[in-house]
Amino acid sequence: MENNYVNSDSSNFEKPKSNKGVIILLLILILFFGATIVYLINKVNTQKSQFTEVQDILEGEKGTLQKDLNDLIGQYDALKGSNDSMNKLITGQQEKIHKLLTINGSNVELISKYKKELSTLREVLKSYIAQVDSLNTRNQQLVQENTAVTTKLDQARNENTELSSKNTELNSQVQKGAILSVSNLVIQTLNKRGKEENNASKTTKVKVCFTVRENKLAKGGDKDIFIRIMRPDGAVIAYSESDVFDFEGQSIVFSAKRQIEYDNKDIDVCIFWDNNNQLTVSKYTVDIFADSHLIGSSSFELKKK
Repeated sequence: MENNYVNSDSSNFEKPKSNKGVIILLLILILFFGATIVYLINKVNTQKSQFTEVQDILEGEKGTLQKDLNDLIGQYDALKGSNDSMNKLITGQQEKIHKLLTINGSNVELISKYKKELSTLREVLKSYIAQVDSLNTRNQQLVQENTAVTTKLDQARNENTELSSKNTELNSQVQKGAILSVSNLVIQTLNKRGKEENNASKTTKVKVCFTVRENKLAKGGDKDIFIRIMRPDGAVIAYSESDVFDFEGQSIVFSAKRQIEYDNKDIDVCIFWDNNNQLTVSKYTVDIFADSHLIGSSSFELKKK
């Protein structure tokens, strides 16, 4: 009886020890999980802080890149000029920049794309600058060449004007040089026996002799030589009012004419005019014409005896 009691008390004493161990274990687990949770919270906060910092950096880079892209638009715009083909290429690059600026977002991939596109656009800009410089240089050369050509053209025009003036003057001189002239002009008044006579009432003929001078510039061939006998009052003594020839664009009356064959050498010519009682006591002028030019002039006088 006594032994059974003792065993019963021993069994009841061991149970409280088993519960205490469980509690300790639970406390340990609670502490572990608590520490883990604290660690994870701290890690998340750290990562969040790092992410925020990275985002700020990316936003800053994006802002810088956007500013650079806007600057590029201005730089491209400054290259525009009078070359339509180059202006079209520049506008195309500006449109690409505007499309890039419309993309929203800040991440590594976008920033990388910005940087890559920015680098490409800058390289294109450099090539355009080189082309524009080359075009400007060429344009300056063309302007200089054009100025030189214009100067030469003006000089050529001036020379041509001067040459034309000289040619006109030369032609005028040639034309003047081509006019025939006479020498040894002798006028005789003759009676019916062919003897020289200055008595008005006895004069039956007027003989006009001269030498048509050699002239290499004149046109050779058959030529009509006209004489006009004029009274002091300017009236021409002629057989008929229809006996006319051209002189300086006008038809004028002649007294007598003769056709000669001129071979550009000296040729002696005599022209006779028969007096039909038209001559009176007076002084007369005799003009000689050829090729519509006055080529000689002299006078004679008839008296009363």
